[in-house]
Amino acid sequence: MNAAIDLGLFADLVIAVSVAGLALWLVLTRERFRAVVGFMVYGLFVALAWMRLGAPDVALTEAAIGGGLVGLLLLGASARVPPEPAATTRRWPLHLTAALLSAVVAAGLAAAVLALPEPAPSLAGTVADALPATKVDNPVTAVLMAFRAVDTLFETVVLVLALIAFWSLVPDRAWRERPAWLPSPRPAPALVLLARLLPPLGVLVAVHLFWIGTSQPGGKFQAGALLAALWALTMIAGLTRPPAADRRLPRLLAVIGPAVFFAIGLAGIWLAGDFLAYPTGLEKPLILVIEAVLMISVAVALGLILAGLPPAAAALSTQDHQGGAGAPREPRS
Repeated sequence: MNAAIDLGLFADLVIAVSVAGLALWLVLTRERFRAVVGFMVYGLFVALAWMRLGAPDVALTEAAIGGGLVGLLLLGASARVPPEPAATTRRWPLHLTAALLSAVVAAGLAAAVLALPEPAPSLAGTVADALPATKVDNPVTAVLMAFRAVDTLFETVVLVLALIAFWSLVPDRAWRERPAWLPSPRPAPALVLLARLLPPLGVLVAVHLFWIGTSQPGGKFQAGALLAALWALTMIAGLTRPPAADRRLPRLLAVIGPAVFFAIGLAGIWLAGDFLAYPTGLEKPLILVIEAVLMISVAVALGLILAGLPPAAAALSTQDHQGGAGAPREPRS
């Protein structure tokens, strides 16, 4: 028993030291590529920390989005941003200021947590008492889809708005062009083999994460992020081509989740007496329908953002970056 406790304490210390060390290294490093790789590793260690804190749902989300998809976006951006000119000015004051501000925020959060009374205030008991009414065994899913359903709806709408903002960077003449920065010009045979073998297994894992989300850790966001990562892998390997921004099917799939969610919420006014209320006996089926369409929308929206911009838009962004305010600009939609 003591050995198990000591091993758990040792694991917690390793994770804590690794997270703090990686955060400090990310602030001090000067190379973009190293910073991005460090950020991805940092996300994995944060996911391990959430697992040790007993929050597997948050850990899955952090590993899929924070350490995976966001890292892939940063890798693509760092590879395409022109290198900075050799500067003689010292940047350590900026790095030191960022490190000090981060330390102040961390100390404030630690002080707030340590100042909580014993036992800490919690709504877990209220959620547990109301959980049977949702017919959902996973309290996280119940909170997201019932008790805080409006927040979840707005989060899905924000993802669509992010995609719209991303597509607003595409000039008019490039709307029918396919994004070209994600596919590798000469993918390695090992990468192509991985892109052929991994998606079938990954799709099964994503469906499993979605299906068990009502009773165990998992759900639409984790499954959608995994599907987006698999789609990005096939695009990098050249097995699939990214769709152009003017294609109707990707647009429809990106908005169908929030649209169905909102429609079911409106139907709740007549069928259950309140917005986003579920009729008695249909709670779990309706939640599964919402989760299914949201999984598709999350996967498509994240995949379209990962696919990047068409070549014309990327060239225009590079021209603007290099030419400054005096460079001619293409009208943007």
